[in-house]
Amino acid sequence: MLGGTAILALALTGCDDTPDDTASSTTGTDADGTAGAPDAEDADAEDTGAAAPQEADEEPQPIIEAVTEGLDQPWGLAFLDGGPLLLVTQLPGTLSVVDTDTGEVTDLAGVPEVVVEGQGGLLDVAVDPDDDWIYLTHVSADDGATSTHLSRARLDLDAARLDDVEVLFAVDPFLPEPPVHFGSRVVVGPDEHLYVTVGDRGSKDFDDHPSQDPSNHLGTTIRLAPDGSVPQDNPFVDDPDVRDEIFTFGHRNVQGMAVHPDTGKLWQSEHGEEDGDELNVLRAGGNYGWPVATTACEYGTDVPVGEHPDERDDTVPPVRYWECGTGGFAPGGMTFYDGDQFPAWQGDLFVAGLATQELARFAVDGDTAEEVERLLGDEGWRIRDVEAGPHDGALYLALDEAEVPIVRLVAEDGG
Repeated sequence: MLGGTAILALALTGCDDTPDDTASSTTGTDADGTAGAPDAEDADAEDTGAAAPQEADEEPQPIIEAVTEGLDQPWGLAFLDGGPLLLVTQLPGTLSVVDTDTGEVTDLAGVPEVVVEGQGGLLDVAVDPDDDWIYLTHVSADDGATSTHLSRARLDLDAARLDDVEVLFAVDPFLPEPPVHFGSRVVVGPDEHLYVTVGDRGSKDFDDHPSQDPSNHLGTTIRLAPDGSVPQDNPFVDDPDVRDEIFTFGHRNVQGMAVHPDTGKLWQSEHGEEDGDELNVLRAGGNYGWPVATTACEYGTDVPVGEHPDERDDTVPPVRYWECGTGGFAPGGMTFYDGDQFPAWQGDLFVAGLATQELARFAVDGDTAEEVERLLGDEGWRIRDVEAGPHDGALYLALDEAEVPIVRLVAEDGG
């Protein structure tokens, strides 16, 4: 069992101050090299959709353990069949099975070919709870241009390979550049359909932005049946001006998505530009505002990108936002905690922080989220994804650098 100082040594090469390329919102530079805003306390929290972080009372601090070492930019996490086997995507194109009991890592053959450029590569992974399909999001090319893809495959653990690999969906349009803002998370919803987030590919055309043009797939959440077909109850199937696959639009770059275990609602974490990061609850057919309704500013300025979300009735406002000047959050993956190790965390939402290098915990009540505390701020980790272990109640983290471990948070007494 390793405390924070010891585990930091294991992740030596993976803990610098490089900001998230997708991010939005914090210190450093974005993908276009523009300076971001300096870190700041969320002093205006009562004006930004939630209360300021509160100190947790008499709650034990979790212990950090290393599960395994030497992974290269782990991006997505998904457990198999409620047991200790964890699927881990690595951005350069490797899909691994990690035995979280022993630390053994097995790399799988048969992974789709991906383009590793900028923010592109092998992205997220999800497991069908009722079948042996797994789903992958990845960046792949066609004639020199790239887009976000959704593929499915059958997992043969004995042979350590994927079989019956097929592409279910490819984002239109394919673009030659820039290699940024691909999204992408995939989850299996409570309706057994697939939900996939798609980024806006870094468009700076705020006056005629693709995220506000649902005749393309950029800046959207896609909803598909498990075989990739379009469900006939999708919100726009009868609208000739909107792509049938679209469930929501008006997004910038969603890199976190989770299903609330009680309500079944889908929650998302989304990067703004200069700050303007958001937590959203999805409504079928909703326009989530980017870039016409946002609390973000243009990079390196205090110039608002759009109107404040509360000033428009044609867009869905976020349930939590970090407006321009607060320093933002730069959110990555997210999960609702339903394990046994930390009873005080039951039902809470955890959101990974990239450039902020923290893990945030939110108390959720209906469609509201109050930030309770931030964890791991002393570790110097860009946290890409977070997942609760169904077998042990630990909280597992993917760290966004080369040669890093998968780590987990456990209770001192083991729960």
